[in-house]
Amino acid sequence: MHSGHSPDHNGLRPGYDPDDTGRRLCWPISDDINYQTIPTDDRFVGGALIRQRLGGDAAHTLHKEHTMSENTHEPIDDSTQLSDGTDAHPPITTSLPGRPNKPSRPKPSIPAKPVSPPIAQTTSTFHAPAAVQPIEPTMTATSGDVDHFRDVFNLLTENIAQAVVGKARPIRLVLTALMVGGHVLLEDNPGTGKTQLARALAHSIDTSFKRIQFTPDLLPSDVVGVTFYDQKTGDFTFREGPVFASIVLADEINRASPKTQSALLEVMEEQRVTVDGVTHDVPQPFIVIATQNPIEQLGTYKLPEAQMDRFLIKTSIGYPGHDVSVDILKQLDVTDRAAAVSPVLTGDDVIALRQTAQSVYIDDVITEYIVRIVERTRHDDCIMVGASMRGALALTRCARIWAAADGRGYVVPDDVKELAVPVLAHRLSLTAEATFAGATQESAVARILEEVPAPVLGR
Repeated sequence: MHSGHSPDHNGLRPGYDPDDTGRRLCWPISDDINYQTIPTDDRFVGGALIRQRLGGDAAHTLHKEHTMSENTHEPIDDSTQLSDGTDAHPPITTSLPGRPNKPSRPKPSIPAKPVSPPIAQTTSTFHAPAAVQPIEPTMTATSGDVDHFRDVFNLLTENIAQAVVGKARPIRLVLTALMVGGHVLLEDNPGTGKTQLARALAHSIDTSFKRIQFTPDLLPSDVVGVTFYDQKTGDFTFREGPVFASIVLADEINRASPKTQSALLEVMEEQRVTVDGVTHDVPQPFIVIATQNPIEQLGTYKLPEAQMDRFLIKTSIGYPGHDVSVDILKQLDVTDRAAAVSPVLTGDDVIALRQTAQSVYIDDVITEYIVRIVERTRHDDCIMVGASMRGALALTRCARIWAAADGRGYVVPDDVKELAVPVLAHRLSLTAEATFAGATQESAVARILEEVPAPVLGR
C-alpha cells in the first residue's frame, strides 16, 4: 500500500508510478484542483498493471500498459499550402507514382490480424471499505489488435493518397470519422480535391456509394426517398433515395435550400430515415461526406448551427506543395485519379475495426482534460455559444481512433490537442466583437488549448 505523493519541485503533481521506475502522469498544479492523499492498490490483470486509488466518495482507476512497444511506423510526410498561402505541413520529397493500370494492378493485401494470446486471470487480496466500491478495470485492446488497426489504417491512407497526393492529415481525419461512425464537412476553395478525396474513399472500400449533387431545386424526397402508388400492384411502395448507401457524397451541400438540407438531420444523427411514419435503417457502415465552397455566396444557403453540429469533423485540404504540383503537371493524361483506386477493405472490415477502437483505454485524467476544454468554450468572452456534450463525446471518440492509428492502446493528451480544432471549432459561435476583431473559430480553440492545463506524461 502506497500513500499519495506531494507536489514535485518542478511544479507538477505526480499522478501514478505503477512500475516504480519514475514514469508518472502529472497534472500541472492549479488553484482549482483539490488534491488529497489517496490509498492505492496494485493489480496485475490481463498483462497490464492496474493501480487502483480510492479517495473521498469515488474510486479511481489508473492504467499503464505493462509492456509497451515503441511505434516505429513513420508517418506519411506531406506538404500542404492552405488557401491563404501558409504552409501547414513539412515539404514532401517523394515523387508521384505513374498512372496506375487498374485491370492489371494487383489488389493490396490486408495485413493478417494476429491471434491474441489467452489472458491470464489473477486475483487480488485488496479489500475496499464497505462504503466504497472499487472500479473494476476494463479490458483494453491487445497489442496485436492495435497493431492490426494501425496497419490497416495506414494501408487505407496510402491507397487514398494515390488520388489525393501529399494530403495525409486530411485523409486521416476523414478516415477517423469513418471509424467513429460520424460525418465530415470538407470546406475549401474550388479545385483543391474535395470531391476527389470523397470518391477515393468510396473506391477504397468495397461497399455501396451514392453521390448527391445539391442544387437549389433539389427536394427532400430526392434525398431520402418517396412513397408512391404502384398501379401494377395497387399498393404504396417506398423508393429509397440516394442517402441509402454506406458512403454518401453530398457535393456542394450549401447550394440546396434549408428545407432540403434539413432532410439530412435525422439520418446523420440517428442513421435512419422516417418517411410517411415508417422508419427505414440505412446500411452500415454509414458516413456522409459533404463539400462546400466558402468563397461563393450567390445562390448558396449557409448551413445552420444544428446542421453544422451534426458533422463530426470539419477540415480543409488546401493547395498542394510546389514539388507535388510539378509532379501533377507531368501527368497530364491522368484525368480521374479517384477512378483508378481499387478497394482494399470491405464494410465488414470497417465494422470490425470500430470494435477494436472501442477497447482503447482512456484514463480519467484524459476525460477530465476534455471536459475542461469543452467547459472553457462555454465561458469564454469571445464565444457566444460553446461546444455541447455532443462535441465532447465526438472529441473523446476521435481520440481513441487517433491513438489506435498510431499503434497505441491508450489515449494521450497530444491526441486530444491534435483533434480539438477540427472537432470543436465548427460547433462554436463567436460574438460580434470577436468577429470584428478578426478572431476565428479555429483561433479560439487554439487559444483555449494553450490556457487549459494538460496532463503531462514524463519522468
